[in-house]
Amino acid sequence: MDKIIIEGQNPLSGTVSISGAKNAVLPIMTAALMADGISRIDRVPDLRDTRTMIKLMEIVGAKCSFEKGSLKIDGSSVDNPEAPYDLVKTMRASFYVLGPLLARFGSVKVSLPGGCAWGPRPVDFHLKGLEKLGAKITLSSGYIMAEAKRLKGAKISFEFPSVGATGNIVMAAATAEGTTVIENAAREPEIVQLCEYLNTMGASIQGIGSTRIIIDGVDSLHAADIEVIPDRIEAGTFLIAGGLLGEIELTNVNPSHLDSLLLKLKEAGCGIHTSANSIRINPADNLKPVDMTTAVYPGFATDLQAQWVALMTVASGSSVITDTVYHDRFSHIPELNRFGANIKSDNNTAFVRGVNELIGAPVMSTDIRASASLIIAGLIAKGQTTVSRIYHIDRGYEKIEEKFRALGANIIRDNSPG
Repeated sequence: MDKIIIEGQNPLSGTVSISGAKNAVLPIMTAALMADGISRIDRVPDLRDTRTMIKLMEIVGAKCSFEKGSLKIDGSSVDNPEAPYDLVKTMRASFYVLGPLLARFGSVKVSLPGGCAWGPRPVDFHLKGLEKLGAKITLSSGYIMAEAKRLKGAKISFEFPSVGATGNIVMAAATAEGTTVIENAAREPEIVQLCEYLNTMGASIQGIGSTRIIIDGVDSLHAADIEVIPDRIEAGTFLIAGGLLGEIELTNVNPSHLDSLLLKLKEAGCGIHTSANSIRINPADNLKPVDMTTAVYPGFATDLQAQWVALMTVASGSSVITDTVYHDRFSHIPELNRFGANIKSDNNTAFVRGVNELIGAPVMSTDIRASASLIIAGLIAKGQTTVSRIYHIDRGYEKIEEKFRALGANIIRDNSPG
């Protein structure tokens, strides 16, 4: 099984180009299922998750071709509205097919999702929203069956601004009869791009980027092309590494998507310089401890929480990190403590007391973002670090070791047996 080996404490410098956003491309791919014809998606990152979604597209009948970051999806042959357990269990985002396939075919069968090891992410918001649109939902043998001859517009108010549920309901409502209003909708850039893409396909969506999205249903959608936005989580991961290890410039990035992180990095003593599509970070001379609480966008992203904890392990003082989005997303803490970090956790809060130095250690990935935090810790630490179970990081980061190596890191992927 592949592992990543790092010799730490090498300074970083140079430029890194940010890939397309995983969390944007996956729902866009499912939206393409709603139209006959060929849709082209550019700047698609080559990840385990995008490859898994392509397999799911092909299972439901779409014809796909993926080459050099360009993905073509022909939705005219889609004829099997079912998402099997074997795929959905490996990637929760497979659940995004629920809304589009129900809207197009009037019925759909989707396995209950699996995915990352940390904690449940309930699908109730998705199902209650579809029921308000007129779908009949039943659960049998681990599968959700949804039926509706044609969905009807409704007012839907989420208790919590769920990204996945917002995406699913927007897609389902795009061709529903009448008007749908989603209150307390997610505002993430990935949802913004999904809505903009649906409008390019012929949908009528207003309030994009706000907490109140209005969808006037249309009869049908047509195929359309799009370029995926930059991955703000990949960008944030490299910025956090640069916060201690060296001057890095990120290109092909949208700085406005990272306002909360950039503010925290400045508080920690880092220098930040931005242009329309680039960010340069200068490391802190004396890394200050900075408390952080995750929140839905535009707050600090939960997907950067683990990486921030890794940075704070060597800050000159104590910090408190609270995750209000997912309360049990702290599987990286025992692994970070193996480096000699001083972290204690209580419920959804981590208490970090900075240490003078981390020492390399063998550690194990537990999910995508925890994996990134372990790589950052390995880059900071003295000596050698081995990160195992890196299939997690391959789900969300495109050639992360190659990008860090180009910046000067001593990092390799080892795929030798045993």
